[in-house]
Amino acid sequence: MKKKLLLGVLCLACVASFAQTKKKKGTGNPAPKQAKSVSNGAVSKQSSTIDTSKKITEAPVTPDAPAKPFDRPLDGYYKKTNIQNNKVTPYANVRESDVVFAKRVWEEIDLREKVNAYLASPKARLIDALMDAVAAGELTAYDPMPTKNDPNGDSFATPLTPAKAKAKMVDSATVDVFDKKTGDKISSKMQAGEFVADSIVKFRIKEDWLFDKQRSVWEPRIIGIAPMIKQKVAGLNLDYQPAFWIYFPAARQVLVTKEAYNRNNDATDLSFDDVFLKRLFHGYIVKQSNDKDERIKDYATGIDRLYESERIKKSLMDWELNLWQY
Repeated sequence: MKKKLLLGVLCLACVASFAQTKKKKGTGNPAPKQAKSVSNGAVSKQSSTIDTSKKITEAPVTPDAPAKPFDRPLDGYYKKTNIQNNKVTPYANVRESDVVFAKRVWEEIDLREKVNAYLASPKARLIDALMDAVAAGELTAYDPMPTKNDPNGDSFATPLTPAKAKAKMVDSATVDVFDKKTGDKISSKMQAGEFVADSIVKFRIKEDWLFDKQRSVWEPRIIGIAPMIKQKVAGLNLDYQPAFWIYFPAARQVLVTKEAYNRNNDATDLSFDDVFLKRLFHGYIVKQSNDKDERIKDYATGIDRLYESERIKKSLMDWELNLWQY
């Protein structure tokens, strides 16, 4: 019995010693492996340092940096390109032998009226479209000064350079010139002020009303358009005068691609050419062709000017109505 117990104890001791030896073998080699891993870690640490430096050189765009043009998001859910691709709808050809009746009138559009206020909207001004085209050389401005051969100054006889056309739109002031060394006054010169688009509150249009018997159509056709300015002279209250004239058939090529602001709908693609072609404005007549070459203000004053303007406008409308009465 004692032998059996002794044999069991020896077996257990052998098993325990074998397990301890195996455990030492498994945990005895980590030192060199750890050293190798340390050396590899140094290499990996160096390589990671190199990669980090590369990322720093390729620094991403910060929020304060301006976005690239192609990265700019679309302002809306569709891109408006129809107005930019618009083409002018040409008028029907009119022969002189087909014109049975014609009348020339001069009409003024006041942008301070509610119906015309959209033409002076800060989002899309009519004067900005015309001035930008004149400055770019797309349109020619003509001097409105009367001459012997052009008593009214609106027959497009004298072209103006873009600089002179812009100078017509601003007020000039006398500026003293001083010597830089002594500070004494040397001379004086005229210096043009800054152009303010909101100062243009009136436009004048020259148009012909004609009846074409070939098409049986009674229609108005605009010939010229002029922004109106009010010159400031000490002691005098001057009336509004044309700054320059623009030939309207040529201006249509520019105005057809310029969008006019529509207060009721943003998706109408309404151009300034549509405004004049469809008569989407209110104006009052200041003159019609007559034998004395008189303006309405030459023989009417006060409220009578508006009455006379409406009388002339009604007479033009009645001419067509009376034509078809039986």
